[in-house]
Amino acid sequence: MQRELKTPSAKKIEKQLIKHNDVRIDDYYWLNERENPEVIAFLEQENAYYEAMTAHTKELKDSLFTEMKARIKEDDSSVPYKFNGYWYATRYEVGKEYPIFTRRFEKEDAEEEIMFNCNHMAEGLDYFNLGGLSISPNNELAAFGVDTVSRRQYTLQIKNLHTQEIYGDKIENTTGSAVWANDNKTLFYTKKDPVTLRSNNIYRHILGTSPEEDELVFHEDDETFTTFVYKTKSKEFIVIGSSSTLTTEFQILRADDPNGKFHVFSKRVRGMEYSLTHYEDNFYILTNMEGATNFKLMTTPEDKTESENWVDFIPHREEVLLEDIEMFNEYYVLSERENGLNKLKIVRWDTGESYYLPFDNETYTAYVGTNPDFDTEILRYGYNSMTTPSSIIDFNMRTREKEIKKEQEVLGGKFHKENYISERIWAPARDGKKVPISLVYYKNTKLDGSSPLLQYAYGSYGHTIDPYFSTVRLSLLDRGFVYAIAHVRGGEYLGRKWYEEGRLLNKINTFTDFIDCSKFLIEKKFTSPEHLYASGGSAGGLLMGAIVNLCPEIYNGVIAAVPFVDVLTTMLDDTIPLTTGEYDEWGNPNEKEYYDYMKSYSPYDNVTRQLQPNMLVITGFHDSQVQYFEPAKWVAKLREYKMDNNLLLFNINMDAGHGGASGRFESLKEVAKEYAFLLDLEHKIR
Repeated sequence: MQRELKTPSAKKIEKQLIKHNDVRIDDYYWLNERENPEVIAFLEQENAYYEAMTAHTKELKDSLFTEMKARIKEDDSSVPYKFNGYWYATRYEVGKEYPIFTRRFEKEDAEEEIMFNCNHMAEGLDYFNLGGLSISPNNELAAFGVDTVSRRQYTLQIKNLHTQEIYGDKIENTTGSAVWANDNKTLFYTKKDPVTLRSNNIYRHILGTSPEEDELVFHEDDETFTTFVYKTKSKEFIVIGSSSTLTTEFQILRADDPNGKFHVFSKRVRGMEYSLTHYEDNFYILTNMEGATNFKLMTTPEDKTESENWVDFIPHREEVLLEDIEMFNEYYVLSERENGLNKLKIVRWDTGESYYLPFDNETYTAYVGTNPDFDTEILRYGYNSMTTPSSIIDFNMRTREKEIKKEQEVLGGKFHKENYISERIWAPARDGKKVPISLVYYKNTKLDGSSPLLQYAYGSYGHTIDPYFSTVRLSLLDRGFVYAIAHVRGGEYLGRKWYEEGRLLNKINTFTDFIDCSKFLIEKKFTSPEHLYASGGSAGGLLMGAIVNLCPEIYNGVIAAVPFVDVLTTMLDDTIPLTTGEYDEWGNPNEKEYYDYMKSYSPYDNVTRQLQPNMLVITGFHDSQVQYFEPAKWVAKLREYKMDNNLLLFNINMDAGHGGASGRFESLKEVAKEYAFLLDLEHKIR
């Protein structure tokens, strides 16, 4: 009966796209007309088709949602952290979608002050997000940003935390975050270009004055850069940062001199990245200068900040990626990555004595948590693994004693960590490299090729997907699924070179690594082509589009969320948000070498008449990162070219953007859709 439903079909309007004397024909280019009623009608037709084709899974989706929700502690709260005399925390109430931001004075059990109840603020809105909460040094005022559309364009406002008054001045089109100078009345914030949404302007706002009078203190001219502003942990400097994929530059101003002039810390040099931390009379700089591929730590006096004055503090190491540093009065903590594994190294300033926190798993994630307090010997860090719920731990760096402040509760009484197995295996890539895969599965799951497996990856921007615990994932594991994270090139799991080998003219490695991991998982009997599924979002959605073109026969189903699939057209349009800032990641197609290379893998440009796996494509109409029309065009073209009866479903959230639904329970419904798609496919072949 379902197969008799009318399949959506977008009309074709030929559009010639010409570059470097190459002519591409794009019949679905017109779908980028956001206000066109025919575009809306097409998207609504796709949504109606999705609903009809999945109507039989409604009970399953509802069951999955109820199951996922039941594992969550609804009246949950974060572990409080101390900052400037107050203990700050976030909590949720039973049945409520949004967080409540609170604080208590001096003691954790003091009377609670509610700063923001987002449930009240979100009433009547389809989408709501509060971000960038910044408290003034005297603890009286809070700057905050609100996004009600999901295009990451925040309205910045100020609230008096004593009187609860929200001041009338609203600053539109910001990133949502702001930084207070030490005078408690001067704010620095970032505005976006209204068309491209590039963060390109830093303004100074004086409390009580009209935003129209705000002074522009910095404009970022280079269209490949974005800019931002923050305050050092020492509270002594306001810092303006300019960043592209591979180059950074900073400007500094004394936080006690908010009306002063920012001066450049060290001039930008193409391909040189650095970030800075302030301690006593020196800056500490994490940088790849002088060929330090995996980064090193350098230092320089406050009054000699140009790079020619920097000296090595921790030298570059070929096998260890230096990711971050956290400063304390008596200690500093290094975040390192070696052979894919997180390592936290604690070092005393005075003696240089050092040691590593011990971790004994091969699929864990450890990270430095929220540590705003400078004068403490307590390090807060987080730990979880694919079988161990997240823990927040306070570690005394002097006594080496640790206190687990909180372990994520998994309600329902069915979860026992000993029932699950995690491991790391290494798949041979076609060029001889070994690609790590983190796996987790229920202990009774058969590893004879008959079990379903969901393989996930991202693989871009040097962003590493560490092996992590997920309560929602249990709904797959408990039903016999194996879950795999493929740490493909393009991420930094194995260091900076691992990233370099998966970007620009090496991007194809990301796609072939994923396919080679899939084939290895099949070879080792973790699954088979009949039971193998793939998933990825955003740049990971590009990965999904590529594997569907390159090797569709080894996947039974693919989920592509907010997929970046029309690479060439998007990267040639510098009016689209993020485009110019992406040149260092993908290349600039205005140069023929990069144009030709992008065209060779861009999913939309390489759709051919072939068999395709079952597919679910998901997007948000207000997405500012990957515009809705990319997946819309892709799906329309896939429908035209597909040569099979496999499912091709397209679901568009007309109220959401890149991150999907904003409420914590609404987002679970979206995961339930994805899991129901997978489980329904499995049911059909059993």
